[in-house]
Amino acid sequence: MERRSTPPDYRDGSNHWPRASKKHNKKSHKKKRSRDARSKSRSRSKERKGEKEKQSGGSSDRRRERSPMSNSPRRRKKEEKHPPEDATFDLKKFKYLLDRMFFRDSDIIRKGSVQYDDFWKFHEKIQAIRGKGSSTLGGDLDDCIKSIPVGHKNIEIPKIYSKKHTVPFSLQYTNLSDYIYKLNPEEQDFVRASIPESILKEFLQTVLYFLDFLQKERFSKLRKLREAQAALPIASFREEIVNTLEKHNVLIIAGDTGCGKSTQVPQFLLKAGYTNIACTQPRRIACISLCKRVAYETLNEYGTEVGYQIRFEKSKTQHTKIIFVTEGLLLRQVSTDSMLTNYNVIVLDEVHERHLHGDFLLGIVKCLVYQREDVKVILMSATINIELFQEYFQGLAPILQVPGRLYPIKMQYRPVSVEEINTRNGKINPTPYVRILQLIDDKVPQDERGDVLIFLSGMNEISLVVEAAKTYAEVTKRWIILPLHSMLSIEDQDKVFDYPPEGVRKCIICTNIAETSITIDGIRFVVDSGKVKEMAYDAACKMQRLKEFWISKASAEQRKGRAGRTGPGVCYRLYSESEYNEFQPFSTPEIQRVPLDSLLLQMISIGITDCRKFPFIEPPSLDSMECSITRLKEQEALTEDEQLTPIGKTLSQLPVDISIGKMLINATIFEQVDAVLSLAAALSVQSPYTNWAHRDQDAVAARKSLESDHGDPLTLLNAYRAWLEEKTCGSSRNTKTWCKKRGLEEQRFYEMTKLRQQFRSLLKDANLIKDQDTSLPLSSSDRQVIIKISLSLLELSIGTLKLNWAMRHGEVKQLRSIKRDFHMSAPRKKKFLKLEHSDYAIDDDDAEADDGPLDIRDVEFRLRHDAHQVKDLLHKSTPFGYEDISMLKLILCSGLYPQIAIADDFNKYKVLIVYYYKYNNDADQVFHTRGKGFTLIHPTGVFSNQSDVLKLTDSDIIVVPNFISKLSVSNKHQLLVYLTLLETNKPYLMNCVRMPAIQTLLLFAHTIDVDSTFNRFVIDSWLEVICCDPGVARLMIITSTRLRDSWTQLIAQRLSEKDVISRSDLKKSRELASKLVSFLRTETFYTLRRLLAADQKDMYDQMFTCEFPHDVTFETNWKIQPNAKKGGLSLTSYLTYGCLHSEIPDPQEWTCPICQSNLMSLPFELLIHQLECSRKHQLDVDAELAAEEEDVKARPFARGYYCSECKLQLNLTSLEILRHNKMHA
Repeated sequence: MERRSTPPDYRDGSNHWPRASKKHNKKSHKKKRSRDARSKSRSRSKERKGEKEKQSGGSSDRRRERSPMSNSPRRRKKEEKHPPEDATFDLKKFKYLLDRMFFRDSDIIRKGSVQYDDFWKFHEKIQAIRGKGSSTLGGDLDDCIKSIPVGHKNIEIPKIYSKKHTVPFSLQYTNLSDYIYKLNPEEQDFVRASIPESILKEFLQTVLYFLDFLQKERFSKLRKLREAQAALPIASFREEIVNTLEKHNVLIIAGDTGCGKSTQVPQFLLKAGYTNIACTQPRRIACISLCKRVAYETLNEYGTEVGYQIRFEKSKTQHTKIIFVTEGLLLRQVSTDSMLTNYNVIVLDEVHERHLHGDFLLGIVKCLVYQREDVKVILMSATINIELFQEYFQGLAPILQVPGRLYPIKMQYRPVSVEEINTRNGKINPTPYVRILQLIDDKVPQDERGDVLIFLSGMNEISLVVEAAKTYAEVTKRWIILPLHSMLSIEDQDKVFDYPPEGVRKCIICTNIAETSITIDGIRFVVDSGKVKEMAYDAACKMQRLKEFWISKASAEQRKGRAGRTGPGVCYRLYSESEYNEFQPFSTPEIQRVPLDSLLLQMISIGITDCRKFPFIEPPSLDSMECSITRLKEQEALTEDEQLTPIGKTLSQLPVDISIGKMLINATIFEQVDAVLSLAAALSVQSPYTNWAHRDQDAVAARKSLESDHGDPLTLLNAYRAWLEEKTCGSSRNTKTWCKKRGLEEQRFYEMTKLRQQFRSLLKDANLIKDQDTSLPLSSSDRQVIIKISLSLLELSIGTLKLNWAMRHGEVKQLRSIKRDFHMSAPRKKKFLKLEHSDYAIDDDDAEADDGPLDIRDVEFRLRHDAHQVKDLLHKSTPFGYEDISMLKLILCSGLYPQIAIADDFNKYKVLIVYYYKYNNDADQVFHTRGKGFTLIHPTGVFSNQSDVLKLTDSDIIVVPNFISKLSVSNKHQLLVYLTLLETNKPYLMNCVRMPAIQTLLLFAHTIDVDSTFNRFVIDSWLEVICCDPGVARLMIITSTRLRDSWTQLIAQRLSEKDVISRSDLKKSRELASKLVSFLRTETFYTLRRLLAADQKDMYDQMFTCEFPHDVTFETNWKIQPNAKKGGLSLTSYLTYGCLHSEIPDPQEWTCPICQSNLMSLPFELLIHQLECSRKHQLDVDAELAAEEEDVKARPFARGYYCSECKLQLNLTSLEILRHNKMHA
């Protein structure tokens, strides 16, 4: 809309605008006629009144002017009791026009924002004040000024106090015409004709009052902020920190919890003149929250001096001076900038947590200090091991100790008696914890505030104590019991911050999540069990153990400190003081408790040749490092001399787990990117099942349709697809209800969607995939056809496309505004909990307000995906048919192998136990891994309730003549491929998928040892396969080696030629995918068993030798040579023939299934024949296919036709088909 250059001025002081010059619609005409009629009647009454006054000589006016009471206070007060006529004018009828005049996106107050809603509430109050006739708001400035002599000057001040004179600023536009001309001409005339000018002036003044109110409110907050900063304990150390850092390159700040080190130290450095300051945090959420806080305190909320950068998200520009980054991201930057030249100061915060990446980064920084003299390093921690860190930096790092801000805490040791510890089932006894609640009720008055925080080791312990505490709360009506752990939904976790009603206390029962990660106000009592469950890694079994340990002294002090954050408190320790004295000073660092595969791969990728010599502050065990290096070699990420392979180089660029990275790489080869992206995201986030999902029978029944008998990963994929289906046809509230009904946490699906997009970005950055419009090469004819179709479709639906684009543009604009306002708004408003049947509920008023809360996750989801994109995402996440599912499972195995498990031989007899003892734990299906025997399927897994699909039925087991074995002979043996082996109270297999046994082993095994007869295979030195038909076994070995060779060549070609995807590459990948699926369908009868230690002692026959013809052309990847370690011949890097103990082979009679030749030869000679025969057959097949392709190109109108008379598949045109049929007739 063009703006008038010289708008007419309507400021004539009257209360009416000039008459509108343009006509309006019928409705406005009616309103106009009614207004004109009323104005005419008023004019006639005034005229008659004026005539009467003229007849009386105007005496009344003169009397009114001369009346001494006219200006008396009593008279004025009486007149002001009557509200002015304009006070009754309802502006809400014109809200749409006012929004366009005063509240556009470019204005200070934007429509739809929180300030916008607050303004209209403010406006109602102002109108109420005006309606009462208050004089503090009215009066024009020009009419209320008088001069008062002060000294030798005259100062103009108002005669009457008015709010207008206290506003210290003005708006950019002071003329009403400037606002009116934001409207179109018709709307301008309508406003002038409908709204009196005085009303609009008052409205504009109200806007000014509201902005003044906001400014004063902000200045008040700023004053309180500066006072709070000055009151922080670290504020008095500012000069000392800056001066010490000028003299030393490394400074250690040991600041207790609450001293303000994380937010204030970066500001001290900025004010001292330092720039390019990097502050690391172990968690992404801490980076974002600290960035916002520091930006707020430096008055840089809308600037760029303070920013953050986490994986796939950043707010950093070239003007950023302070940046908060995660430890892992800073390590990623080391790979491209080994000297970290972009930073002058590096602040490592929370170094006491001793995370994996934190310890590695500490070693990098130590090396950096010796190489860069200009870099400054600050280490900050709450409970730091001072001696360890001083020794690590060889005494060159001064330590500055800053006290915390804690109130006095009374300590009470109340050890649990032996009788109460020893329960019959080994579970925790909740009695001592309930006794503490009873003690508080007896000793502390009910009207005194103070909540309780109980630290327990795990979820099971929390459930038991919560149940007992709720029983006690039902009797006393004085407690609200709230659990807190990581498996709770976000909404349930937020309830611990809400307020209890008067006379009631909160009892929060939690894990160590509340030790450092979050702070809950109002905690006065802390109950410390002294126990924690930590994840330990067993490198020999490749198993994670969640074990219960005594906490360290540092952790005990952290828990104790939670009672003194807001006032004096009490800490009850349920162990003796002597036990406390035996605690370790500090917790075991993570680097000594977790697998090191990804870390070592990253170290090698940045140029560290020997990881064993890296200067860790507390190095991991050599055994753990050796096991990780061995696994990297098994995953083909490292060569035998520990150099990066092409796969390893690509995996080092993907900040994901090694197994997930291999899945993503293989997905790009087999055109399964979209489905695998969803699958990998589902396996990378926390389980979407709530803690009650498997106890609620209604939820279990509602999820029944989502379960897949292929395994847990496919079930997760089904759940994600079903959620997307709900998204396509429902609102955020519908999907939330859908998830709750099925015991699913919707937050996890949002995380999957976001992580899926991040994985796609990673593959794009690694040049493994292209944008969808350029990923597939097209010929010139293809492009012409696509252009013609696109143009025709565009012409047919151009109007619809414009409409849809406009609607989407408007939706995105609105969603962005909502998201911006959400992030700029205040934190979540705390609610009041309501005591109801010893459980918690939200108060009625708050419940009504919470019916439709703003779900920012849904807003972000809708910003990224419109309805069409959601449907497209649903379509791409859906595997179609057996071949797609088979390829998904193969890609899963490519990343997870050798994490496989074999069923116990006696599982088939467990059916009887289940029948007679339905709830007997001994009836669990047992599986064995290579390093850990007698593992179970986790109760939350699909196969825990569908174990029948894993068992051999009577019809699956056959009896083969002349084949003697105590084991079951079948072609339906299966393996479980699992994501995690976790031991809690028992060892459990997590996220399992079932696969056909012999086919999976031949495709992915690291070593395959074969006897001289091709009957017996030993896979990876722990599984034994005995085949009934040696001919089929030889053919499967030949086929599997060719498939593996083709797969390896495709990966190497894909990683070396990332920018080029030719049609021949696509054709090869599709052919290989088809052959892999066909290989999975291959049937052969065999036995399968796990080898015990006694079986492995004398397994190899090192004396066996075999001559082989040197003039025979073997497979391209076969390098035949004697194996000095095992005996026999090494055919490939993983396949060894004749190394197992067996009888001396005799010539065998065999008929070749390809050439139908009858042969009597030794097994190895038969293998050579099969190799040559199958190769020739494959060449013939390829030649026929090539001829058919040439025939199709030469005869474009020909099509496939099967003649039932000739029993042949022919390629004929329609005319040739008629002639062919006529010939038969």
